[in-house]
Amino acid sequence: MLLAKTDEEVELLRLNNDLVSRTLAEVARHIKPGVATKKLDRIAEEFIRSHGAEPGFLGYNGYPATLCISVNDAVVHGIPSSYELHEGDIVSVDCGTYLHGFYGDSAFTFTVGEVSPEVQRLLKVTRECLDLGIEAAVDGARVGDISYAVQSHAESNGYSVVRELVGHGLGRHMHEKPEVPNYGARGSGPKLVDGLVICIEPMINMGTKHVYQDVDGWTIRTRDGKPSAHFELAIVVRKGKAERLSTFSYIEEVLRF
Repeated sequence: MLLAKTDEEVELLRLNNDLVSRTLAEVARHIKPGVATKKLDRIAEEFIRSHGAEPGFLGYNGYPATLCISVNDAVVHGIPSSYELHEGDIVSVDCGTYLHGFYGDSAFTFTVGEVSPEVQRLLKVTRECLDLGIEAAVDGARVGDISYAVQSHAESNGYSVVRELVGHGLGRHMHEKPEVPNYGARGSGPKLVDGLVICIEPMINMGTKHVYQDVDGWTIRTRDGKPSAHFELAIVVRKGKAERLSTFSYIEEVLRF
């Protein structure tokens, strides 16, 4: 039986996920050609700490940074470095916070300058996968309904779905039950209950679904070297319609200007 969060716990999770969302928007202000990914990491850490929280990823299972920054063929878990972003890159920025005993978690894939129409379409479809997964996350449904919604939309558009990495529950721990795969069958998996907090995070590849772990022990890359997109939001399962705890609205405000 999956455990629902109390109203008080949901509000603390909302606080964390709002901060994560605003941190990603702060990072968005600085994404441009020539910027080193470790500079983006420093900006995020300073922003999180200035709001009284701690970076949720820093030191988590030994991870060495505040952000996961994954460029082009890197799917997730890229370590910030001296690499300078180039025109035409895409960059997934995954961020976590820890405040008042709870975690926040969200990710957004940004474009660096102008990117090709093919890559723009990958990002568009991946965001649509996320939205469809959230639509399926209602009280009484099952995890497999989310998984099927993501997989069917991605594959019907000619893309592939990473198998090795999944969404997850969120609360006092960064990763809680249930796992939320981006592939699966309708009506399968644990039943969703009102008040359950989960992160849905499609990781969609332009080419093959197969991935490998880089020599740094963290970065996951596509085996064929083609781009991958990643978007993540934290939501609360509700009757009829899920409630979003993290949001891309702050990012979209920044990107308009």
